[in-house]
Amino acid sequence: MKRRHFLAGSGALLATPAIAQKAAVLKMVPQANLTSFDPVWTTANISRNHGYMVFDTLYGLNADLAPQPQMAAGAVTEDDGRSVTITLRDGLAFHDGQKVLARDCVASIKRWMKRSPYGQRLDGVTDELAALDDTRLRFRLKQPFPLLTNALAAIGPGCMIMPERIAATDPFKQIPEVIGSGPFRFVPGEFNSGSLVVYEKNAAYVPRPDGVTSLTAGPKRVFFDRVEWHIITDAATSAAALQNGEIDWFEQPPPEIQAALRRRTDVKVSTIDPKGLLGVMRFNFLHPPFDDVKIRRAVLPAISQAEFMQSVVGPDPASWSDGVGVFTPGTPMANDAGMDALRGTGGVARARAMLKEAGYHDQLARLIGPTDILAPSAMTQVAAALLPQTGLNMDIALSDWGTVIQRRTSREPLDKGGWSTLLTSFSSFDFADPAAHPLVRGNGASAWFGWPTIPKLEDLRGQWFAAPDLPTRQAICRDIQRTVIDEVAYVPLGMYQSYTALRANLVDRVTGFAIFWGLRRA
Repeated sequence: MKRRHFLAGSGALLATPAIAQKAAVLKMVPQANLTSFDPVWTTANISRNHGYMVFDTLYGLNADLAPQPQMAAGAVTEDDGRSVTITLRDGLAFHDGQKVLARDCVASIKRWMKRSPYGQRLDGVTDELAALDDTRLRFRLKQPFPLLTNALAAIGPGCMIMPERIAATDPFKQIPEVIGSGPFRFVPGEFNSGSLVVYEKNAAYVPRPDGVTSLTAGPKRVFFDRVEWHIITDAATSAAALQNGEIDWFEQPPPEIQAALRRRTDVKVSTIDPKGLLGVMRFNFLHPPFDDVKIRRAVLPAISQAEFMQSVVGPDPASWSDGVGVFTPGTPMANDAGMDALRGTGGVARARAMLKEAGYHDQLARLIGPTDILAPSAMTQVAAALLPQTGLNMDIALSDWGTVIQRRTSREPLDKGGWSTLLTSFSSFDFADPAAHPLVRGNGASAWFGWPTIPKLEDLRGQWFAAPDLPTRQAICRDIQRTVIDEVAYVPLGMYQSYTALRANLVDRVTGFAIFWGLRRA
């Protein structure tokens, strides 16, 4: 989209309805086009961001990764930890005017438990989940599960509460409509895929009266009547619109644009997630060639985390880290176990030799990736140049991010449109521990895209939940990391800082991801 087209289009959109001219409007260029409205069906960050606009959760997670009541007034634990009753707070209503009931929460939790790594664990220890009345729901557990509220507060995918009729949707299919009880209401009549997404303030939303606003926890106070996501794939156009005051927020400017924006006094550039984001390369375990662990291992000597991270944020060492394992750097579970395999020893030559030793015979492998979203696109370009050098017969299939999100769900072989490998990134809180980490699962068809079956990972994860103290959990995480790297459940590619740019008159942004409550004009 050319800049003049954006300006003309924006003017036309803001001209109608007339009320929009008087409203407090925030305009943002998001990281990607919104192609899925279902934040349980997909872990795509753009759909997660959309989800937290529209839906609310029983518990939120603060910046210290501690769960806090959100829709819940509180919980009572009985029967030696085997019974947990959650009571809803007053004032909860869906966007269609219907009161939020306990049975809506039960249906939403049951759907979420089928897709979330944390939820799957909770599901496994739950005997019964039922609504006791309109405001109370009860878990009857097979055994105590002290992390129950942590699970319900997990961010990716979040346990977002939907009306019962919508939550009844098959968890492996997308929801048919977008109705939540969150601080914003999605406006379907103005949605134009690839161009515009509109949200309006939910005037009926009642923020929590207590707590501190932090990440997804605390009071969610809204200071804008209307939020518009303008989908602009050209970074220069987005930057010009930001500098001219035609948009308020450019979610993910590339490094070469950031330098120019930092020189302006009317624009602020800051980190989205202070703990950073983590890049990954994931293989498809269902089909050749990467169903063979020897072929997966052959890729490792060629990996340079530094090269992948610099492709995203540039050479400034303050913006990226290598030597990064399975867990978020700086968090209690981070460790260096098994990292020798990721030191790039031998490089491409060693990778070629290992492929030959593995018996690789030129089988086709397909790399899928996007062209329109910063980090996955940059990392995919590095992989597209690197993997053929190892001797792999690569088919490079690039498309928009929305198509990648849809395509990665396919379990078909390559001749029927399937895929072999992809690259993406996750937020720091997704990789803080084995409970929520989507890529340390080895549970086959229920695992994240790629679907590895690695029983040892499942066993270690179970041990982690049962561990009595922090040192034991940390020791288990060392074994988890060794197993992930040895089996090549995925390839850790390092950590990078993702920067965002806003007009300087916007204050009180809640850090973590693109969050719109709390944000206001000074």
